[in-house]
Amino acid sequence: MKNAAGASGHWPAPVGAAGQPGALQSAASDLSTRDRVTQLLLERGATTAAQLGHALGLSPAAIRRHLDAMLAEGDVVAREQVVRGHRGRGRPAKVFLLTEAARVRCGTHHYDNMATAALRWIARSGGSTAVAAFAAEQVSALEARCRAAMEDAGDDPLARAEALAGALTAEGYAANASTIASGGQLCQHHCPVAHVAAEFPQLCEAETAVISRLVGTHVQRLATIAHGDGVCTTHIPAQPGRAQSGKTVTTVRTDR
Repeated sequence: MKNAAGASGHWPAPVGAAGQPGALQSAASDLSTRDRVTQLLLERGATTAAQLGHALGLSPAAIRRHLDAMLAEGDVVAREQVVRGHRGRGRPAKVFLLTEAARVRCGTHHYDNMATAALRWIARSGGSTAVAAFAAEQVSALEARCRAAMEDAGDDPLARAEALAGALTAEGYAANASTIASGGQLCQHHCPVAHVAAEFPQLCEAETAVISRLVGTHVQRLATIAHGDGVCTTHIPAQPGRAQSGKTVTTVRTDR
């Protein structure tokens, strides 16, 4: 989800009369209005700017400002309105629709609930081992795509971690890698299965095992979004020589 600063574009601004930062108030208002626009488009489908403005009580200029921002952020697309039968003079009005990415975000909790229910059924039927096998199967395609993207990364674990960060970012994980005194660190700022993984840590464990295999060395999971941390952090210990892949993965919590 986009944060308020990203949506408003300008922070901070002059303080308002009530003693609150004016830009903060404006950003919160913008987000609230765009949430309402999103909900209307989800319910109605293709809708004109005039129809949206009328439903929300906004002027043409105000609704256009919000739609322009949502277009720029990739939340909506604009198309010419299909007019059946006789059409009057002039160009047809444009209609606005949610993009697939925006629709998926709207349905996140629905998909999370369904995935959680499915994993609960697997756990009841086959136990934790079956859940772990399912998690491993789910990340296998991700591992294959990342491995292909890392073909030219070489054998050094830290260089491979950098390449992996790029591959994960392309997959939507917003990842980055850095070198630290004790080795390297891979951070993922987004987790598409965080709500489900909070109940089923096997998903995090399967992902950590993938990171270990792709980097080519033992790794330690220091934090996960699924358990309330702000970022998924994986430590890559410094190695005196080339490490072998396939070693045991260690998960270490740092918030206890």
